[in-house]
Amino acid sequence: MTINKKNIVNRYFFIVVVMLLLGVFVIVKAAVIMYAERDYWQAVADRFVRENVTIHPNRGNILSADGKLMASSLPEYRIYMDFMSGERTDEERRKKDQARRDKALTDSIDSICIGLNRIFPDKSVAYFKRHLRQGRKKKSRHWLIYPKRISYIQYKEAKRLPVFRQSTYSGGFHAQIYNQRKKPFGSLASQTLGRLYADTAKGARSGIELAFDSVLRGRNGITHRQKVMDHYLNIVDIPAQDGCDVVSTIDVGMQDICEKALRDELERINAMVGVAVLMEVKTGEVKAIVNLTKANDGKYYEMNSNAISDLLEPGSTFKTASIMVALEDGKITPHTMVDTGNGIMNMYGSKMRDHNWHRGGYGKIDVTRILEVSSNIGVSYLIDKHYRDDPQKFVDGLKRMSLDQPLHLQIHGEGKPNLKGPDERYFAKTTLPWMSIGYESQLPPMNILTFYNAIANDGKMVRPKFVKALLRDGEVVKEYPTEVINPKICSDSTLSQIRTILRSVVEKGLAKPAGNPEFAVSGKTGTAQISKGKEGYKSGRVNYLVSFCGYFPSEAPKYSCIVSIQKPGLPASGGLMAGSVFGKIARRVYAQDLRFDLTAAIDSTSCPIPDVKAGELEDTREVLAALDIPVEAESTGGDAWAVQQRDTAAVVLHEREPKEGLMPNVVGMGAKDAVYLLESAGLKVHLSGIGRVRRQSLPAGSRIVKGRTVALTLK
Repeated sequence: MTINKKNIVNRYFFIVVVMLLLGVFVIVKAAVIMYAERDYWQAVADRFVRENVTIHPNRGNILSADGKLMASSLPEYRIYMDFMSGERTDEERRKKDQARRDKALTDSIDSICIGLNRIFPDKSVAYFKRHLRQGRKKKSRHWLIYPKRISYIQYKEAKRLPVFRQSTYSGGFHAQIYNQRKKPFGSLASQTLGRLYADTAKGARSGIELAFDSVLRGRNGITHRQKVMDHYLNIVDIPAQDGCDVVSTIDVGMQDICEKALRDELERINAMVGVAVLMEVKTGEVKAIVNLTKANDGKYYEMNSNAISDLLEPGSTFKTASIMVALEDGKITPHTMVDTGNGIMNMYGSKMRDHNWHRGGYGKIDVTRILEVSSNIGVSYLIDKHYRDDPQKFVDGLKRMSLDQPLHLQIHGEGKPNLKGPDERYFAKTTLPWMSIGYESQLPPMNILTFYNAIANDGKMVRPKFVKALLRDGEVVKEYPTEVINPKICSDSTLSQIRTILRSVVEKGLAKPAGNPEFAVSGKTGTAQISKGKEGYKSGRVNYLVSFCGYFPSEAPKYSCIVSIQKPGLPASGGLMAGSVFGKIARRVYAQDLRFDLTAAIDSTSCPIPDVKAGELEDTREVLAALDIPVEAESTGGDAWAVQQRDTAAVVLHEREPKEGLMPNVVGMGAKDAVYLLESAGLKVHLSGIGRVRRQSLPAGSRIVKGRTVALTLK
C-alpha cells in the first residue's frame, strides 16, 4: 500500500490551521468579553451568581410606654427602567427582543404615562412621555423614572402598569429599596427618640436610636444564589435577625400636653429656648420631655437635647438646696428670722438685691417667707452667716444630696454639673452668697428635676429613665429597673420641713400661677440672668432663664416637672412664665391620669334610683313615672311639697307642707321650686351658686315678715 506523504502533510497542515484559527477566535472572543463586554457580563453574573450576599435585618421599632409606635423602619423605593433588558444571546435574537420591547413600550406609553401621572400627580403625562423617550434614546440600563423616593403602596401601583408588570429581565422595570425611619407622631419627642444617618446602614446619630443602636440594628444574615433544576434560588446561609423593639417611658398624651403648653408660652413671650420634662416620682420614668429652640424662620423645633445638656446657672430653684443644707446642719429652722431691710444688702463690696428692692424690700421675714417670695438677701445672708468660715461644709452638704454627680442617663449628651469648691480657682468671698442663690454653679435642667423628684419621693433620689424594656416578637427580653442614686438625700425632719415650705411657695408665694384649685402643688420658681462668658451679665441686652420645678399632688406626689425657658430681656418671671406652663401641664396631666373606681359602676341595663331634689310632689312623681322609676308617695291633693328619703328599691317621697306664716324649709330644693315657694309667701330671694339649696339665711320655722330678703346658697 502506497502512502501519499504529501496528502498527509496537507491534512495535518489543514488541521493545524483550523486549530490556530479556533485558538485565535477563542482569544479574541475572550478579549471582547473581558474588556468590551465586561460590564454587561458582570451584570449578568451578578444577577445569577452571587456569593456571600449580606441580608440586612429590619431595624427594631421604638414604642411609647403604652405601646404606640413612635419610630419604625418602612421601605421606600426609587424606580428605574432598563431599556436594554433581556438575556444576551445571539445577535439576531437580541435584535428581535429589542424590537419587541420597543414596540410594547411604544404601544403602551400612553397608558404608562397616564398611570404614572395618576400615581405621581406632581409630574404631568407629557413630562413622563418626554422623560421615558429620552431614556430609551440613550439606551440606558438604569434610567430613573421618578426623581423622588416612593412608598410601598406607590411602588405596587406602578408595578401594575403595562410593561412594568413583566419580570425584571423581560420588561426592564426594577427598583432600589431603602429602609426609611418614620415617626408616626411627627416631631413629638424627636430629639429624645433620636435620628439616623441618611444611609441607615451607618447607624444612629442621637437619642434612643444611638444609645440602643446595637439592639435596634439586629444582626446581618448571609445568602448566596444557586441554580437548582434550571432555576436560580436564593439560598440563606445565615438568617438575618431583626432588631429588638425598644419600649420607651414616653407617654404620647403627656408629651403632647407638655409640648403644646410650652410652645404656646414660648410664642407668647418670644423666647429663644424652652424645656419641659415630666417624670414619674417613684420610678424616675420620663413621661414627657420637650426641647424647643427658635429657628431662623421664627418657629420652634427640636434641635438639641437642652434638657440634659444645657449647663446654666439655675437661679432661685437652687435656693431650696441651700436652705435644706442649713436645715440639715441645724443652723436654721423654718421660723428663723432675717432682716432683709429695704431689699439691698452689701455683700463684700457687691450689692445683693431682692426683686422688689425698688418697692422697699420685705423687711423682717422668716425662712418660709424667704422662699415664698424668693428673697436673694434672705438666703444669701443665712448661708454666708453660717458657712463663711467653713464654705467647704456648705459644699459638702450639697454633695450629700448628690447635686454634683452626673446622672449617667440612658441616652448620650448629658452635661456634668459644676459646683465650685473653696479650694478651686476664683472662689472669692462673694462666691458663697451668690452660689447659694443659684449663681456661679451650672446644672442641667434634668439634674434640678432629679433633685426635686427626690424631695417628692421621700428623700430617695432615683435615676431618670427613658427606656423601660426590650421586646423581641412581643416578648420581653430585658427590663430596666429603677436605679437609686441616693437612698436618702436628707433626714425625715428636713424633708418634712422643706415639703411644707415648697407647698406654701405655691399657695402663698410667687409660684401661685403653678397652683391648681383641684389639687395641691409644691415647687420653687427661678429667675436668673444668663452670663455671657467673659462679658458677664452687663453687656448689651441681658438674657434671662425663667424656670419652675416642682411636683404634684403635694399630699401623695406622683409626677415631678421642670419648665425652663431662656428669653431675651425683661420682663422675666419664673412664676408667671414657667409657672403658668407648669400649671397647665399639671392640670391636664392630672385630668388625664384620673382613675375611677368601677366597682360601684351601674349596669347599663339596670334602672338606678336617682337622687331627687325636694320640691313639688305631684310634678316630681309625674317625671319619675315617665322614667319608669318606682315611687312611693302619698298626696293629699293640691300643692304638696315633698322631700326624698334614700332607698335602693324606689324613690320615697314624704310630704312636707309649709305652715302658714312660718318660714318654710327649702334646703334640698332646686332654685326654681325654692324661689316659687318663698316668693309666694311674700319674701324676696337672693341666690348664689348653682345646684340645690344647701343653706338659707332665715331659719325654717321663724315668723315671716313680708318684704324681707332671704339669701339662698346653692351648691
